[in-house]
Amino acid sequence: MNDVTKATLRKAWMRTTMGLALVSVLYLGIMFAVSGDAYYMQILTLACINIILAVSLNLINGFTGQFSIGHAGFMGVGAYVAAFLTTEFKAPFLLALAVGALAAATVGFLVGMPTLRLRGDYLAIATLGFGEIIRVVIVNLDRVGGSRGYTGIPSITNFTWAFSFAVITIMIIRHFINSTHGRACLAVREDEIAAEAMGVDTTKYKVMAFSIGAGFAGLAGGLFAHLLTFLHPSSFDFLKSVDYLVMVVVGGWGSITGPAAAAVGLTIMNELLRRFAELRMLVYAAMLIGIMLLRPQGLLAGRELALPDKWVEFLIKKLRLGKTKEGRSSDESA
Repeated sequence: MNDVTKATLRKAWMRTTMGLALVSVLYLGIMFAVSGDAYYMQILTLACINIILAVSLNLINGFTGQFSIGHAGFMGVGAYVAAFLTTEFKAPFLLALAVGALAAATVGFLVGMPTLRLRGDYLAIATLGFGEIIRVVIVNLDRVGGSRGYTGIPSITNFTWAFSFAVITIMIIRHFINSTHGRACLAVREDEIAAEAMGVDTTKYKVMAFSIGAGFAGLAGGLFAHLLTFLHPSSFDFLKSVDYLVMVVVGGWGSITGPAAAAVGLTIMNELLRRFAELRMLVYAAMLIGIMLLRPQGLLAGRELALPDKWVEFLIKKLRLGKTKEGRSSDESA
């Protein structure tokens, strides 16, 4: 391993360590500040769930270049499957979440195989139709409450669960984007015809990204179900899919931290405006129009919120200096 590779790995390790340390500080700060207020904790928990949904949708729309508007349908699959397992079979929470995510990913694969051969508006219409089919199927399933809604779901999801899964989702999708598969998805986004000419199986990678995104949407649905303890088919309609799409657009296509930040901001803003029932949607729409006029490419425009290289290099130098001093002191004592 040459010196350049060692330096790159050292910098990546330091950046990851610092990132996890900052995330831990953020978590502890939030817990210290608002842990006694159930209302604010629920808002922040919902914001973390929306982070999972926005980041997973951005994998499909932003990084792979497809246009899906049926994300709430996959969320609904995961929500009802996970809720059914914990309510009817008393299944462990993590097992129910895993099965719900797997069910959503499987449905995503089955939907993606035929629809992802379409492009542009045709794909959007196909995913919209899928979302409505899921909603109608749930309405007609009396076993899970049908149009009356599904009640009796245990209250398990809290801020710690949602925050942890949001961080895990970001890390997994970031790793996927930086992998060979992720580079292939980016090639599909930039120029699908050129990618095919270079030997990239575009359908394979589109279906892969679509299935992964659907799986994480199902995970978010499971968390959502055990947060509210009540599910209704209207919670997974077309307007919900539009909400998640707005988070991606506002945060910036092709960015991970952008949609995550937008998910938090829009979730909190929605709750703050709830008391102004008559003006809420007007203010919300005006803000979105303003962002699109001033930053049509989104707040981060494909960039990421990351630690500056100077900070990372400074810490690496400090660690080297500390090790050098320790070595000298041990030699002197010897």
